[in-house]
Amino acid sequence: MARPASEYPTELELQILKILWQASPRMVRDVRKALAEQGRDIAHTSVITTLNTMVRKKFLKRIKQGNAFLFSPRVTQQNVSHRMLDDLVERVFDGSAASVMLSLFHGALVDPDELKELRRLINQKVKEQSP
Repeated sequence: MARPASEYPTELELQILKILWQASPRMVRDVRKALAEQGRDIAHTSVITTLNTMVRKKFLKRIKQGNAFLFSPRVTQQNVSHRMLDDLVERVFDGSAASVMLSLFHGALVDPDELKELRRLINQKVKEQSP
């Protein structure tokens, strides 16, 4: 039995989306070249197959130009990251944003400037939600 299609991009699909979010539309050869520059040198036909799969999943749109197709994202980076993060928070942390933050602080060194920015954002969020 075939595995159902994920509503989230695979690792390769996410890498392609990042390339297209930087600059689009792009032809298959341009996407393949960008992937190779990132250390992922895969066959031209594999890139075509993946791009077409992403069109079917509605992650990308394609426009025919001459003999080639141009690909561009149909989804925004913000939308994809929010959906994936929301899913992770719900499935792994039972919906607790505090648990996510504690896990992040526990597992990584946080730059002092980043901590100041996080404090500013938290204070702003508290003000927004106060009656």
